[in-house]
Amino acid sequence: MDADAAVLGGQQGRRILRLYHFYRLTIGLALVLLISSDLHSDLLEMANPALFRNVAWLYLIVNIIVAVLIQRPQHPLQVSALAITDVLLLSALFYLGGGTPSGIGNLLIVAVAIANILLRGRIGLLIAAMAAIGLIYLTFYLSLDRPAASSQFVQAGALGTLCFLAALFVQSLSRRLQASESLARQRAEDVANLEALNALILQRMRTGILVLDPQQRVLLANRGALSLLGQDALVGAKLDAQCPELSRRLALWRSNPTLRPQNLRAVSGGPTVQPSFATLQHGEQRDTLVFLEDVSQITQQAQQLKLASLGRLTAGIAHEIRNPLGAISHAAQLLQESEALDGPDRRLTQIIQDHSRRMNLIIENVLQLSRRRQAEPQLLDLKYWVHRFAGEFRSGLKANQSLHVQVDGSSLQTRMDPNQLIQVLTNLVQNGLRYSGQQHPQAQVWLWLYRDRQSDLPVLEVLDDGPGVPAEQVPNVFEPFFTTENKGTGLGLYISRELCESNQARLDYRPRDAGGSCFRIVFAHPRKLG
Repeated sequence: MDADAAVLGGQQGRRILRLYHFYRLTIGLALVLLISSDLHSDLLEMANPALFRNVAWLYLIVNIIVAVLIQRPQHPLQVSALAITDVLLLSALFYLGGGTPSGIGNLLIVAVAIANILLRGRIGLLIAAMAAIGLIYLTFYLSLDRPAASSQFVQAGALGTLCFLAALFVQSLSRRLQASESLARQRAEDVANLEALNALILQRMRTGILVLDPQQRVLLANRGALSLLGQDALVGAKLDAQCPELSRRLALWRSNPTLRPQNLRAVSGGPTVQPSFATLQHGEQRDTLVFLEDVSQITQQAQQLKLASLGRLTAGIAHEIRNPLGAISHAAQLLQESEALDGPDRRLTQIIQDHSRRMNLIIENVLQLSRRRQAEPQLLDLKYWVHRFAGEFRSGLKANQSLHVQVDGSSLQTRMDPNQLIQVLTNLVQNGLRYSGQQHPQAQVWLWLYRDRQSDLPVLEVLDDGPGVPAEQVPNVFEPFFTTENKGTGLGLYISRELCESNQARLDYRPRDAGGSCFRIVFAHPRKLG
């Protein structure tokens, strides 16, 4: 019965049942019209015309009621009862209509065939057996009253045999159709699962993927592409309006596909993106597939490898460099203490000492990178920690230097290595004081601690009122060995960002509207590290 229920529950089964209702209503209406005219007396040799008329009306009425009540059967027994009732009523009409000459026996074959489409297995053969037995038995019973009907046994047997053949043929065909339907359904489910899997993989890929039509309208954009291009949605939009830089590189590629597209930065402060293009052929339509790779991580890894190699090299030769460097610095100090030196010579010895200290500082910073220990995050109450840091830092300030602290909100916590955070803030505050002192007689730096409304993460901004960083140099401020001063090493900001990232924090630069610089640290949530 499970297979039968599956047939009835499907859309195809309900469609066949509706056709079966329509067929029986058509037969019932035709019989009623036939008995209401004068043709039935010529076409049928009825044993009992009045009873035939009543049964014909009963057949039509029963089919109308069944068609209204049984539209979506919940159990195969409902269809079984319908098929058995149909066979019984047609058998009665077969007998009352005069047997095989009435042609109603052919209707029984059709009813058996349709019943075996809806009901497979033994119940379908049972209905065929009932129809065959009814044809033969009613023909025998009819021959008792009318001896001329004894010649109808061969036709009745043939009709009964056709009932069985129709049942077997329809069941065999139905099984094949069911197997084909199951296979098609399974293949459709497999295709749907593969499509869903491909869509999930496409969305989870870090590589950005865009599909463009010939008019550069975006047909598909995964999450990686939206993130790299700094967009919330791209599907349906034109590329030249949303990302003109990428559109220009696409135009150059179309003019010469052998050229490698140049890197681009879609949003200010965003990652560096390497685009690549390929052609998608769909019949006569040629779409364009765009791959977007974030090369900033690759560049960062290359810089780390470079610095690690430099650190190992420096560690190997540091002893050999420091000894003569120390001797040079000590000799310059002794020369500077000599009373026989005049002013220009003293200036030369001072230059030697300054550059010796700078070389020693570079060696120390590179060694620090190569020997940097793993971060040991601790749960920090940033409000208390920032005030304590500011108090300790103020004790070493000069008279023309000041450090201000502003804290908005409470329960500002994170997990970070406190020693590394001290190193980061010391570097940022010292830089701020130095640049602020270049613009004003009183050098000032502000520490502003608050909670970001969008990300709900604690943020610490180090603000100064110095000249700020020129716009063309902003992309390079965190690169190693990049400096705008002769005395700088170019490693301070790089080390600060590396220390922040090792604690899952983020250090960025933002220019101030009123002038000056803003270095912004976005801390990690306290539950993300442990």
